[in-house]
Amino acid sequence: MPEEGSPEQPGRRVQELALLFELSQRLAFSVDLREVVKPFLETLAEHMGLERATLTLLNRETGDIYIQEAHGLSEAQMKRGRYRLGEGITGRVVASGEPAVIPRISEEPEFLDRTGARRRLRRQDVSFVCVPVKLGNQVIGALSADRPCEEEASLQDDVRLLSIIASMIAQAVRLRQSVEEERRRLLAENVRLQHELEDRFQPSNIVGSSHEMRAVYDLIEKVSATDTTVLIRGESGTGKELVAHAIHYNSPRAAKPFVRVHCAALPETVIESELFGHEKGAFTGAVQQRKGRFELADRGTIFLDEIGDLTASTQIKLLRVLQEREFERVGGTDPVRVDVRVIAATHRDLEDLIEKERFRSDLYYRLNVFPIHVPSLRERRTDIPLLVDHFIEKYGERAEKGVQRVSGPALDALMSHEWPGNVRELENCIERAVLMTPDETIRVDHLPPTVQACLPAAQSVELEIREGRAGTLPAVLEALERRMIVKALESTNGNMAAAARELGITERVIGLRVEKYGLDPQVYRNSP
Repeated sequence: MPEEGSPEQPGRRVQELALLFELSQRLAFSVDLREVVKPFLETLAEHMGLERATLTLLNRETGDIYIQEAHGLSEAQMKRGRYRLGEGITGRVVASGEPAVIPRISEEPEFLDRTGARRRLRRQDVSFVCVPVKLGNQVIGALSADRPCEEEASLQDDVRLLSIIASMIAQAVRLRQSVEEERRRLLAENVRLQHELEDRFQPSNIVGSSHEMRAVYDLIEKVSATDTTVLIRGESGTGKELVAHAIHYNSPRAAKPFVRVHCAALPETVIESELFGHEKGAFTGAVQQRKGRFELADRGTIFLDEIGDLTASTQIKLLRVLQEREFERVGGTDPVRVDVRVIAATHRDLEDLIEKERFRSDLYYRLNVFPIHVPSLRERRTDIPLLVDHFIEKYGERAEKGVQRVSGPALDALMSHEWPGNVRELENCIERAVLMTPDETIRVDHLPPTVQACLPAAQSVELEIREGRAGTLPAVLEALERRMIVKALESTNGNMAAAARELGITERVIGLRVEKYGLDPQVYRNSP
């Protein structure tokens, strides 16, 4: 160790000052640890002749001490370098806030070498210095260095220099920690708000939590606050009217009328009068002036169900209402202006009707401003248990029966059925089952035959045997045969020849069996 004032000592001081100046310049340029620390540690190692230099930080939430950046360590070694407070030399320094000097790591049992970087080295030739990184009285990490063995006095100079450097980078370290903690907090808050947003809006009149229905709810929420014309598409029985209700009752027009018009149910001779009203004497039987549905819906919403069934002449008049918001009553000449939000629905393929010139393309584009597709029950099978519970509660209360649940096999059959009638068919099925069951449980035999057939025949018969409902051996065999034939007819849309091939029997035999069990192949020709 050179004496104070010797030529070597001023030279070291100059090197230290140059090093500190370079660090201050880097900190002035950026306080981002990712930009500052690694190049600085490399410069530090070069100036001081270090083999390794490491900055470790304390995660205040978990209590873990991890390597933020290092010189002389691989990525894998850095990942292994994790400590708890008080564990090893680094953990002890962070816990106590006091520096540690290890002249030879081979003589220090607390030196863990968790990174494994010194395993192939002569440990008696390595010295280790570790100083705390403090912000005020709070220890937020540690700065450590490996160097070839030095005398204790020389290592104390390293402690002094590293302590100065640690105090300089402490502010950058704390800022980086604050940024990371704020980022994690914002990410967690973002996730929480996203879940809250997903759960916030679900129309009270619609049951379902599937991904497909969530997409519908999102569209309902977006369009409800506007006066935009909506076209609801979907198969019959999917609940298109419920979607229209949800849009209206979540809109600013909620307190105003919601008027429904079933376009397919009104005869061609009266539909214009129903929509637009008529004047007294406009036709035989028109004994007084009558307001139409559009007038009744003024300042509210009109729901035109099955819009695809409108006649050509009515389509023209409806187009004018959508464009100009006015019309004349049948037999009248004075224009009537209305403020009405229009929601239309159909299960028909309007694009196909346009090609066949049965639906006006200009009306289609006026209606199709904001389309919403309501998925079929086949597309949202995960909602079936929720719907079943809802209908059990509804019809159990109505029938004053304490029905509580559906048996496992019955639920399997419900989940397997194709539901061509969608939610409406399921509702009717559960209403029937509630009336059929003598106790609190709906079982397979309480379901309609078409739904029972969805349970694999062998499983269904096995269930009956287990429950003691199968009867004699001939009865079991007949029940199994009948269910297999029904299943084959369903899968082939009532095609007797195809069903015979599927079952491995002749057309003559299946004809005899169909007659024996009183089956009608026509029933199954509308199955999907």
